[in-house]
Amino acid sequence: MPFDPVYHESSLSREEIEAMAGPVLLEFGANWCGICAGFSPELAELLREFPQVQHVRVADGKGKPLGRGFKVKLWPTLVFLRDGQVVDQLARPTAAEARAGLETITAASN
Repeated sequence: MPFDPVYHESSLSREEIEAMAGPVLLEFGANWCGICAGFSPELAELLREFPQVQHVRVADGKGKPLGRGFKVKLWPTLVFLRDGQVVDQLARPTAAEARAGLETITAASN
């Protein structure tokens, strides 16, 4: 699946996220966020190395229930899940930190 650079309004619920099988990267941010835009090329490159990871970009902001459910306070925030369970969560990660999270959630599926 090609990298989608746009954050989308999500109708997903926490329950639907927790029902996702396999490795999932849930990314919270905003399309106008400069830090998010700066990190996108690095994340896109990393995700090419981990094609088995389902990547979901969620537009976050005040009053967005999914972001509040994951206690998102800074963007971008990456939530690493495996079979619906949160394995790690990072706010404003470096590429190395993001790689480590991706390696962790894909370790069992290799």
